[in-house]
Amino acid sequence: MIGDGQVSRGPTIVKGNTIKVRKLRNDILVGMAGAVGDCLTLIERLERHLDETSGNLTRACVALAKAWRTEKYLRQLDAMICVADPTVSLMVSGNGDVIEPQDGIMAVGSGGTYAYACAKGLIDLENMDAEQIARKSMTVAADICVYTNHNFVQETLETKPKIAEE
Repeated sequence: MIGDGQVSRGPTIVKGNTIKVRKLRNDILVGMAGAVGDCLTLIERLERHLDETSGNLTRACVALAKAWRTEKYLRQLDAMICVADPTVSLMVSGNGDVIEPQDGIMAVGSGGTYAYACAKGLIDLENMDAEQIARKSMTVAADICVYTNHNFVQETLETKPKIAEE
């Protein structure tokens, strides 16, 4: 997962080195777009739901989306998050959406559509791995979108080998 570092207020760049991608519990990545305070509030809520669901990311995200839609305080939040563990990747929005991308590509934020389009074009290339695709896609987005910069933070997860059944 990769994110840029730009925070904008209208047409003005307020900060260029914000960290929008972080690791939770050593095995979950979260990326965010939207109002920073709102994103951090959602991540705190997600962590609580992870505790309540014994770390089941899908169930925690569904619980977060339900709360986001029903609690008056949360309904006002302007944010979207991407979360991933070694088994599932999900996008969660305030509309109550919990989406597992069909092709594994997630993109949010101002440059998200540019990064998504680039990743779609690169995903089938055999000579590029996920980290390279993410970095190239963000570079293209930052080259095109005035609300996206080249100050990237990239986090990865170790994949767990599948145990073959005998």
